[in-house]
Amino acid sequence: MATDGVTEQRGYKPFLPMLMSYVASGGSLVLGSAAQLLTFAILARWLGVHEFSVFVAITAVANIAVHLCGLGAMECLVRRVARDRAIYPQMLGHNIILTSGSGAALVLLGAVVLPFFFTLSPDRMTNVAVITLMLVTNILLVRVIVLTEQIFIAHTDFASANKVVVGFAAARTVAAALACIAFGATTVASWAVWQFLCHVLVAVCCMWSVRLLGAPSYRLVREELPQGLYFSIPFILRALRQNADLLVLSLVTTAEIVASYSVARRILESSYLSVEALNRLIYPGSARATAAGLHHALQRVRRVLAAATVISLAAAVTVFVLAPILPYLFGKEYLSLVGFARTLCWVVVPLAMWSVAVEALGASGDHAARAAVMGFGSIAGTGLAAWASWYAPPAGTFISFYVIEIAMVVASWSVFLHFVRRDRQAAITFGSGSA
Repeated sequence: MATDGVTEQRGYKPFLPMLMSYVASGGSLVLGSAAQLLTFAILARWLGVHEFSVFVAITAVANIAVHLCGLGAMECLVRRVARDRAIYPQMLGHNIILTSGSGAALVLLGAVVLPFFFTLSPDRMTNVAVITLMLVTNILLVRVIVLTEQIFIAHTDFASANKVVVGFAAARTVAAALACIAFGATTVASWAVWQFLCHVLVAVCCMWSVRLLGAPSYRLVREELPQGLYFSIPFILRALRQNADLLVLSLVTTAEIVASYSVARRILESSYLSVEALNRLIYPGSARATAAGLHHALQRVRRVLAAATVISLAAAVTVFVLAPILPYLFGKEYLSLVGFARTLCWVVVPLAMWSVAVEALGASGDHAARAAVMGFGSIAGTGLAAWASWYAPPAGTFISFYVIEIAMVVASWSVFLHFVRRDRQAAITFGSGSA
């Protein structure tokens, strides 16, 4: 009996076009990752230890808030439009409403609260203005730019999506070079203006680039509201976990260890981009393949797992080999950087492995299960990372990192395989009933 939806073809031949697409965009993604790392290096050198630490702290807060901005609406745009492009105007309007509303609320809240914790200027009003400018830049404008990337992914236009990523990274690098090297910016307050102007320019270009795809239809797609929350909350919790260790280390260790660890963490995030790029290419096709059940995409997900593991191993080896040149980029005061980078680089492998499983759950619309895995993992990870960083810094921090990520591999794949068995059994039961 035939099943509805997309049934996956066997063999590796159907997988080749996707791999070719990934290879074709690989050079651009490497350039984008290198540009992000170079931007971080310029800011680390020119802002100095104190200003750079303040910049990292405010950016960390914004990184948490940006996952809440839009309430997860971008995922449903990719998933729904990949299956039916006629729904694009409604999904675009849904995104604009939620992004603008939640973004404005987050910026307002941050502008009220953060000036009590961070001082970027001795003048109170200037301090509030600079922090507000940074929040608008790193929450609202970043969300607009990322939304453009997701719009192109939803339409399977990966070349344009890659141009957005690389163009954004290059623009930030140029802005950092102009601000710090050419014009001598050495404070977060001065960099905030350059950063804002850069993001405005990129956001305007992004909005112009998607104008021909269709105008938005402004209405909420109510059935996607809980799905969006299920999607975004795990990322918020994960962002909290990723900053718990930094916060505790800042209380119990030296500034050099905190600075070197934060740079090593950024390098780890950059090395994961190669895996994230694969997940971006996979997601629309997986959404179509799982429309009639997650079991239809089992072989596809296994192939993705193999590819992600190979890619992450290559990224880890590259970081390990090139680590000795990092002090030349970031400054010789980062004494622990090489050792920290070499210790953390292998974390990308288990991170890549469990990301494949949760991305498959997301593509199939099983966001409650996905949220449970990522949410509970982040909550437990926050406690473990904070305790280990306090008890035995920084060795405990590194051990907790590996324990958390390996546990996530076990949990995510267990849940994924459970849902595969559930959907397969449901299909058999439905087929028997129909017969």
